[in-house]
Amino acid sequence: MTSNSQPTGSDEKMEKLDPGNPGKEITELDVRIFKEITDLAITTQQKARVATPTRVFPSQKFVMAVHWHPEHIPMEIIRQRIDNTFPGKQDELIIPTQHNRLMSYDGQYSGVEVDCYSRGFKRKVQLLLHFKTDKLERADTLKLILNHTFKYRSSQVFELMETLINPKWDDYLQLAAEGTGVNEKVVNFARIHAGKLREQLRQNQSAVSAEIIKNRLVSDYIEAQRALFPDNFINKVQVFVKHVKKIVKDNFSLNYFYRTSEVIEEARSLGGGIVVPHPEQFWPILLCDYDVDGYEVWNPQSQEYTEFLINVINRQNKSMRFGNKKLLLFMGDDTHLSEKIKDPTHIEASKYYRDIGVQPAWEDLSIKQSLIMGDFSPEKMIKHYRDRLNG
Repeated sequence: MTSNSQPTGSDEKMEKLDPGNPGKEITELDVRIFKEITDLAITTQQKARVATPTRVFPSQKFVMAVHWHPEHIPMEIIRQRIDNTFPGKQDELIIPTQHNRLMSYDGQYSGVEVDCYSRGFKRKVQLLLHFKTDKLERADTLKLILNHTFKYRSSQVFELMETLINPKWDDYLQLAAEGTGVNEKVVNFARIHAGKLREQLRQNQSAVSAEIIKNRLVSDYIEAQRALFPDNFINKVQVFVKHVKKIVKDNFSLNYFYRTSEVIEEARSLGGGIVVPHPEQFWPILLCDYDVDGYEVWNPQSQEYTEFLINVINRQNKSMRFGNKKLLLFMGDDTHLSEKIKDPTHIEASKYYRDIGVQPAWEDLSIKQSLIMGDFSPEKMIKHYRDRLNG
């Protein structure tokens, strides 16, 4: 996928166009951009980027990574990156968690990140499910749940485009414009390009992979316009679209997601492990007493309450609130591998520098005491969780 390459296909300098008059007709260049951002093939250069980590940890012996997203990157290239990142590793538990898609890294274990709905506090939540792969031979119901959820979540990109295009949603666009301080020129630009993207998706619906139908497709399409329009203007459009996307997400109906309790029940029937990722984003889940194996206390986008969450787990384990089953503690690197193929000059640093198994919180002196009090370490969590999955 070459969503961050120049759509001209060369190093030629192009005179930037007037963003105030982008043109509503789909041009040959629009078609070319669309093909680039929907192409899942990766180049030799991009494969090299994925296989080469930005940091190496030769002394790290234990690697636990149970919250990361392969996306469309081949596992053999991901494996090269992990081996190059941790050349001295002695033990590992590495399980991918693609959104609503079961996948396996080593064939032995499989995982998925599932969107579901907790009616008790009326919020979408996410669960990480992990399985011994051979237990999934009877997972027909779970696979139907995941397939339904995948399709429904994918529909959000069409709601985003509809919001940008249809005048009936102008109130939302006005809110986003006021919230980001952009002018009508930016709004019009976003509207026109959302229209071009939607029309090309309609024309190519049988040829475009379902894996590519995500919210980010709109921002990828706009990002590819940098070769044609001024950078600072495209930056404003991206900020505006991101704000609209948040409004769409906040108003996205949750009634079509399966209930959290239903997903947990199905996972348990298959002997699966269940982890709650970044609980600080939907903290009431801590009060629900769901049947889970543990909580993720650190994540590159969820770090504010790490020590608090560790202490919550420690208190619950001391009170034996969950019977004889100790709550486990997880760190989630939340790496998205497609970020690694991007041109380094067009990256979002907060995502680009995440890496599978790189979880510095384990060695953070400010929380080390709480980890010791709970008897938590990567080595012990690998053993305990592997034992549960194998049981």
